[in-house]
Amino acid sequence: MKVTVHDSISSIASEDWDALAGADYPFLRHAFLELAEQTGSVSPDAGWTPRHLTLEDDGRLRAAMPLYEKSHSWGEFVFDWAWAHAYEGAGFDYYPKLVSAVPFTPAPSTRLLLADSQDKTAAKALVAAATQLADDSACSSVHFLFPEEREVELLDDCGLLIRKDCQFHWHNRDYASFNDFLATFTSAKRKKARRDRRRVYENGIRFRRLRGADLDRETWSRVYALIARTFTMRGSLPYFNQAFFEGLSARLPDNVLVIQAELGDQPVAAAVFFESATTLYGRYWGSDGHFDALHFETCYYQGIEYCIETGKQLFEPGTQGEHKISRGFSPVTTWSAHWLAHPEFADAIGRYLDAEGQHIDRYIETVDRHTPYKDEE
Repeated sequence: MKVTVHDSISSIASEDWDALAGADYPFLRHAFLELAEQTGSVSPDAGWTPRHLTLEDDGRLRAAMPLYEKSHSWGEFVFDWAWAHAYEGAGFDYYPKLVSAVPFTPAPSTRLLLADSQDKTAAKALVAAATQLADDSACSSVHFLFPEEREVELLDDCGLLIRKDCQFHWHNRDYASFNDFLATFTSAKRKKARRDRRRVYENGIRFRRLRGADLDRETWSRVYALIARTFTMRGSLPYFNQAFFEGLSARLPDNVLVIQAELGDQPVAAAVFFESATTLYGRYWGSDGHFDALHFETCYYQGIEYCIETGKQLFEPGTQGEHKISRGFSPVTTWSAHWLAHPEFADAIGRYLDAEGQHIDRYIETVDRHTPYKDEE
């Protein structure tokens, strides 16, 4: 088997990559990753240097892996700043490191792209190639962020350290309508949700759904300005630039959804979503001012309503946020896997992850008792 390291996703044929990644999951699509690189959102200057791996067997693409060399830990959503500080405090360089992930996208999906999903030989060869590349390029470590749960056992078998975390997802229980969904809440939680929604509509705000084909440059300029304003107020800049979003409308129009909140004929807030046939992914939010309960309505209730209407089974709204629990989202386990070149640090981090994993288990058990549903009261 021939292993190749690619410094650009463009050097891999899109049809070959997508045949492994699948057409449904939007973030692993060749077009998504290529746009991120072509627009400069993902680049060496941004701290993300592509190092994608492919594995060929007799000229046939057998496996591939999205992989980046990182000079920082921003945009990953699996936090290892303390590890970096400990490394540097001991006189070692933590950066560069290798990360297998979709940049700025904390959504679980496969990291080991296989022509045959049962091909463990190719999967283990990919992992070995990543750790060998780390050795060859003086990287401290290799990190697989948000792999699918079915990959965790294999990554464990390869000697990686397994880390556990938690997100909050919404599951469609075959609801006929949003009212049908709210009917599963306890009385107090149902009244609160209806009160939140009523406040938004009493302020005169209405919502419009825009699919990728509806989003021209002018519309994206308005949406992006709202997002950029909100990022700036939090002390940072958007990870993706406007050119990236404009490109998505052209290349992946069926995977892009914007829900825009309007007051009269003026947009006052917007949320950017991505979608597959089964799942809605909430990503970016922005507004030009404070409106009571508007964030919850735009980012959560509107998304849930869309899922019910379109028959989607899962809504992943992003990371963190215990405020999601009272709005119908339930805790789920997410994963990451880590290889560290320094054996003593690997041992210390392994012990830390054992204790952290027990804490995550207790946390999930605790918050699961506070979901708003009647049968879980």
